Amino acid sequence: MNNLDTALLNLLIKDGRASFADIARQLNISRTHARDRVQAMIESGLIEQFTAVINPEKLGKTVSSFIDLKVAPNAIEDIAEDLASKPEVVSLYIMTDLQSLHIHTLTDSTETFHAFVSTHLFSNPQILSVASSSLLKRVKHRRGGARL
Repeated sequence: MNNLDTALLNLLIKDGRASFADIARQLNISRTHARDRVQAMIESGLIEQFTAVINPEKLGKTVSSFIDLKVAPNAIEDIAEDLASKPEVVSLYIMTDLQSLHIHTLTDSTETFHAFVSTHLFSNPQILSVASSSLLKRVKHRRGGARL
């Protein structure tokens, strides 16, 4: 990846719907060259998908919570897959200690969040501990993905 590719990716991160003509103008390259570079990044797997960034508050999802779980190591994959399938779970990560999950949830109320943890976390004997915090204020976030 070179400087042009990095600049091109940063433009796409900011606006995934930017036309090749707009990208070409901003980078001072031809539209064809812009299209070819994007296509090459798609084919190589560098660009996995183009997606929309949704404002959860506009959907009524105002409670953003972060959960750290300690789980029985032999159950971590199954628990991770099960929780990842829940609509409340926005992101889920298996951590390097191989017994921890870090989860971000979005719900419409604290009552809905409580119902989620009661149903899916507290009732599972393979989950050894639960710690959670809710978002107070968003200061910096990576809307649209990481910057390169």
